[in-house]
Amino acid sequence: MQSLIAHMDLDSFFVSVERLENSALKGKPVIIGGFSDRGVVASCSYEARSFGVHAAMPTKLARRLCPQAIWIRGDMDKYSKLSHTVTEIIEEAAPLVEKASIDEHYLDVTGLDRFFGTYKWMHELRQRIINESGLPISFGLSVNKTVSKIATGEAKPNGEKEVQEAFVKPFLFPLSIKKIPGIGDKSYHTLRDMGIVYIETLANMPIELLGKVMGENGKVIWEKANGIDNRPVEPYHEQKSIGSERTFETDTTDMKLLQHTLAKMVQDICFDMRKQNKLCATVTVKIRYSDFQTHTMQKSIPYTAYDHVILQAAKELLAKVYDRRLLIRLIGVKLSKLVYGAQQIDLFEDSEELVKLYQALDQIKFWYGKKAVGKGIDHRK
Repeated sequence: MQSLIAHMDLDSFFVSVERLENSALKGKPVIIGGFSDRGVVASCSYEARSFGVHAAMPTKLARRLCPQAIWIRGDMDKYSKLSHTVTEIIEEAAPLVEKASIDEHYLDVTGLDRFFGTYKWMHELRQRIINESGLPISFGLSVNKTVSKIATGEAKPNGEKEVQEAFVKPFLFPLSIKKIPGIGDKSYHTLRDMGIVYIETLANMPIELLGKVMGENGKVIWEKANGIDNRPVEPYHEQKSIGSERTFETDTTDMKLLQHTLAKMVQDICFDMRKQNKLCATVTVKIRYSDFQTHTMQKSIPYTAYDHVILQAAKELLAKVYDRRLLIRLIGVKLSKLVYGAQQIDLFEDSEELVKLYQALDQIKFWYGKKAVGKGIDHRK
């Protein structure tokens, strides 16, 4: 039986949530982000996009392109609650659901066509979400995750699109390679330098050549260009926390060693969190002394997935929790109060350079593993 996968995406989610509370924002250019000129755009309305504004754009440039835009700082707690509302509606109706981010879901609806007519069923589900949440949402329906996600992009704003198996390549081939999920700015420019502009050209490239140029990711991109994607829809389970612990071979009081170990754990956990499109708002540090007494301390922080913010909080907690000056047997760190969110969401006051640094480090780690690169650790802080 041919798989049928739907992708649902809430349109301009943060902006749409703000418009639920303030109808005066409808039809106007709205930007969610920090007010500082060194910040970046977290999200924007379609009206703002018509001026060239887009997510992760430096605030200073966005203000120049669209000076009449209405700026809102944003509220992750509010966005997360409405995201859960939509997830509950989808999970109640669909047999298998994967929550891919705060505003995206994949649904495995294989076999429903025998009983309903899958496109009609998806249309009715979309209308129910709009009616019960008040939020606009689009969907794409096709044979796998990649094609359904691209179809959603073509259906926006607030639309629906089905791409049947026989029409996958005719649908994909005329589109820009930018439409392929996973092709970021660096990959896009690499491919453009090779003369590749449209998906059809990419699909007809020798897979070996793409592998040489882009590593393992080259094969994945080639498969997506050809409409191949065997990833299953993974059932969604709410993850409460993410953490790591390290037991030392020899008990220690070496503060530099403790801070270095803590920093390495934070970097690895934050990378995992960003891969899962998640942010945290609570940091907990745990130590176990040589007499096996265990002490923990936690701190609330603004939603983030970035090492430099979380590590600063973790170091402060370590300094407070380590109060007995005995040998330490174990150290651990846990990040909790997790919500789904794209990595730029917490960058309301961070610089464009910092955004690009994290994106570059994550790309290298994604291709070559966590140990391939890391940031230096300043023990003076």
